[in-house]
Amino acid sequence: MTKKMGTVETPDFPEQISGEAILVLDRNQRVLGFNERAQKMLRPELTHGERFSLEEHFEGPGMTAVMAAVDRALSRGGGAEQLKARCIDAQGSPFDCVFSANPLLGPNHLIAGVIISIQDTAFSPLRIRDTLDPLTGQPLRPSPMYESLLEHLAEGIFTINIRWQITSFNQTAEQLTGYSREEVLGRYCWDIFRSDVCKSECPLRLTLESGITRFDQDVRMMDKSGARLPVLVNTSVVRDRDGKVVGAVETFRLISSAVEQPGLPSRPYSFSEIIGRSPAMEELFRLLPDVAASPANVLIQGESGTGKELVARAIHHHSPCKEGPFVAVNCSALAETLLESELFGHEKAAFTGAIRSKVGRFELARGGTLFLDEIGELKPELQVKLLRVLEQRVFERVGGTRLIPMEARIISATNRDLIRALAEGSFREDLFYRLRTVPITLPPLRDRLADLPPLVEHFLERLNNKYQKEVRGLDPKVMAQFMKYPWPGNVRELERILEYAYVFVKGPVIFERNLPSLDQLMKERLPERKRRVVMAEGRKVEQDHLEKALEQAGGRRREAANLLGISRTSLWRKMKILEQD
Repeated sequence: MTKKMGTVETPDFPEQISGEAILVLDRNQRVLGFNERAQKMLRPELTHGERFSLEEHFEGPGMTAVMAAVDRALSRGGGAEQLKARCIDAQGSPFDCVFSANPLLGPNHLIAGVIISIQDTAFSPLRIRDTLDPLTGQPLRPSPMYESLLEHLAEGIFTINIRWQITSFNQTAEQLTGYSREEVLGRYCWDIFRSDVCKSECPLRLTLESGITRFDQDVRMMDKSGARLPVLVNTSVVRDRDGKVVGAVETFRLISSAVEQPGLPSRPYSFSEIIGRSPAMEELFRLLPDVAASPANVLIQGESGTGKELVARAIHHHSPCKEGPFVAVNCSALAETLLESELFGHEKAAFTGAIRSKVGRFELARGGTLFLDEIGELKPELQVKLLRVLEQRVFERVGGTRLIPMEARIISATNRDLIRALAEGSFREDLFYRLRTVPITLPPLRDRLADLPPLVEHFLERLNNKYQKEVRGLDPKVMAQFMKYPWPGNVRELERILEYAYVFVKGPVIFERNLPSLDQLMKERLPERKRRVVMAEGRKVEQDHLEKALEQAGGRRREAANLLGISRTSLWRKMKILEQD
């Protein structure tokens, strides 16, 4: 392909020959044409018609050969290929190159000018595969910089020469940035990455100037589409065999909180303050709007720390009764003698110490939602009373006679297996089905690890506000540990571990040294598990003794207590405890 330029035909220069500049001069060495690489390599203000001075662009012993080759092409039409020379780039820095000069023929095959090719030797491996070394006649081999490039590391790697041109670019760098290797080689690094520190505190610049290796520098670079990539950068100088600095190398990796899992949505889904994007959470988010709009009772089941109260509050805040109060009561946190009073209230003098009347939680939740947490711990006597309230929609205060309408929606939650409790007889079947009009089961965190990255991002934002820090993410090694940890404490444990890290983290990234030992946390839980096993075995032995004594006494408690050597009251108390377990 050629294009006409006056009476002279000049080549239609390719623009993406990395490292190779092509320049066309007329017989008076004025510029007739040039490709983009020549403009970037030699001088950005190259213009048509200006005189190109070889003396300004070449130096050293090879300069004489360059001038002689141009003169020969213009005077005799001779060509010169693969001359070794030393060129000066647009920044004023010298670099080794391979120089070629061939005549440009015009009408009637008269010499109209010269075509100059300047190949940066740092990029000779990028030329046609059968290019030969002018000295040995053998195919040109990649430089050691290319041969040592680690293509398949999980980190992006690129190198620059001392003139800030990119000289290598591995596959991971291509994947993370969206640029192909051919697009970046030979270009200035700041033209590609356009980071927030390119013009100020560039880690590569500081490394080249000081020779000091820099680790885990927090940088925001741009990918090909213009999106900001939060990355951790390591930089180091590259030296030749004689110890001379010939360039620098940079590795970069995405900060983990920003890494998207393949096949998952590009942003975390949420419903109110509930965060997740796993299939289980997507299904939950699909159900919650309809559940919130309904007045039906809801039973939320899940392990401790999975966020049951968070779901209950989300349902309330998206329900028709959202203007009413959200009243929570933990059924396992109050003594049995106090729980009935807490739920239903009491009248003055209803029992010893009741010096005034008290409004219960059912009344306080009027027009809103009553959240009964740990409903599985509710004692059998209170189960009966709660069932009656749910069926009749009225209740009485303790010691009172006035019927009070129950005007609150009931949402209950438990970490117990209520189906098993039904089989054991510790939870009433009729109450279970009253509470369980709409069942919701929250999966443990270990079963939805895809939610870890958005959860981490959510907690970092919250903790940054609380501690006035600017932590942006986790070191990939930390996230790798998180993905292997079983999370017995679920989302609550994740938040506590991250908050622990905020006590010690000093920079924008949380490293392993900022965290408690996850292995140690698991070891600390082992004695607790063993203690529970021992207690369970002890209760089983005690239960066997009680049952044997009652069997020998024909079911008569006083006689069974005598056989065991305890009082009847103690026997009754032990029986109640074992029934609850």
